[in-house]
Amino acid sequence: MGQGQNNTKTRTWEQLSEKDRYKIEALSQRGVPPSEIGKSLNPKRDRRTIEREIARGLTLQRDWELREKMVYLADVGQRKHDERAANKGRGLKIGHDHKLAEHIERKIIEEKYSPDAVIGEIRAQGLQFEVTVCTKTVYNMIDAGIFLRLSNKDLPVKRDGKKRSYKRVRKVALNNTKGRSIEERPPEADSREEYGHWEMDCVLGSGKACLLVMTERVSRQERIFKLSAKTQRCVLDVINQLERKHKNNFRKIFRSITMDNGGEFLDMESLENSCRKPGTKRTICYYAHPYSAFERGSNENQNKLIRRFVPKGSNIEKLSKADVQRIENWMNNYPRRLFGYKSANQIAA
Repeated sequence: MGQGQNNTKTRTWEQLSEKDRYKIEALSQRGVPPSEIGKSLNPKRDRRTIEREIARGLTLQRDWELREKMVYLADVGQRKHDERAANKGRGLKIGHDHKLAEHIERKIIEEKYSPDAVIGEIRAQGLQFEVTVCTKTVYNMIDAGIFLRLSNKDLPVKRDGKKRSYKRVRKVALNNTKGRSIEERPPEADSREEYGHWEMDCVLGSGKACLLVMTERVSRQERIFKLSAKTQRCVLDVINQLERKHKNNFRKIFRSITMDNGGEFLDMESLENSCRKPGTKRTICYYAHPYSAFERGSNENQNKLIRRFVPKGSNIEKLSKADVQRIENWMNNYPRRLFGYKSANQIAA
């Protein structure tokens, strides 16, 4: 017999009402047995239900001859019911919506989403579930251990809501006195009004290999490349590769690149000069102030997303080209609160 073929009747569960309790009181004091009392209620109740209710509301009373007797009182039974209901606390908002719980678990555990991204995507895409929850509710449920598979260990980061204060430590990098300062960057790049201004950095692992990451300031689109080593030659090879791919459109797509003062980025002249048309500039490079990673904030925030897949200490040499592409695709399709839970690809389109 299959799951869909059975003779088990569907049972509905409903608590006794105050009206039911007064009826039980009247019938029990007339000596009616619990089985008959249960049949007289609407809906009908099992004998054990009536017996438990009578036991809950039993009260010692004395008659006019001071004889003691245990009788069932409806108001006592109702009071005890209300007290127990209050002690249970507030019910779970997610209720019995297992489909929603499974969706949240899958998105956070398997697809590396944050709770806010999960809830935001549900609203943005109009996904339908039995109940509606907010981001704060999801965090509370994770803290309370409500989910079957999901715990705080699965969260990428849990913030305390406090913002750090930032300040420049030094205006000029001693190893890069000839580099063009970020202070010279045009207003349209600073205000994120124009597409094509990128921030660039390296994500390191345990071996020589690393990831070269580029973040577009307007859309937060991400480009990720695996480097065999953290060297100027490897970085330049990637920029040359991009220019050959995009040809004349390179200057529109990569109007400027802002970097830190790492040794792998210090060959500004080679990075700016075209490999297709020697003697002409293909982009403009800018360098952030020393110890001022906040000046490349978009880049640093994107690096945190990459760390969900490439934790610190990971051997990047083991990452295949397909692995790197998968991370890049995930980041460019990740719903972002900043954009009303649209993705970087949707904003750049």
